[in-house]
Amino acid sequence: MTDPGGAIDIGIRPESKHLRRARSIARLLDSSISIPGTGRKIGLDPVLGLVPFIGDFGGALLSGYIVLAAAQAGVPSFTLMKMIINVGVDTLVGSVPLLGDFFDAAWKSNQKNVALFERHAGAGTPKNAYRLVSVVMVVSAVVFLALLTFVLSLVFVAARHSFTTH
Repeated sequence: MTDPGGAIDIGIRPESKHLRRARSIARLLDSSISIPGTGRKIGLDPVLGLVPFIGDFGGALLSGYIVLAAAQAGVPSFTLMKMIINVGVDTLVGSVPLLGDFFDAAWKSNQKNVALFERHAGAGTPKNAYRLVSVVMVVSAVVFLALLTFVLSLVFVAARHSFTTH
């Protein structure tokens, strides 16, 4: 079957730029660094988490881009909520010093979110009719998670400081 422009339709939809970018960011954050001798990979997310305050904050913002790209591509709101929960779990548990970095290396929320994105990027998936609302919801949730992580990091440092000075 051909379209009005004469191209042949072979049943494969072109991949969206949003999905390509989301895959690249997920790879960078979750599996860009090979651990020699183990066959395992980690990404920048657990490495960023080693930097006090800004590491987990920056990781949450980068992870949020994947959810934002999915919202811009019209992924349904329910799926966006699942993606936000994945980022939230990753961000909040990942903000626990050292233990959270091991969790980040294993959880790989960005790859989970790309898999959710891919499921809804296929043909026959209804587009999100409330795209603007979804984008605002995603941005608000990611900013909230990032700020919450930053505040919790400050509280942790202040508590640790008060215990060490007394």
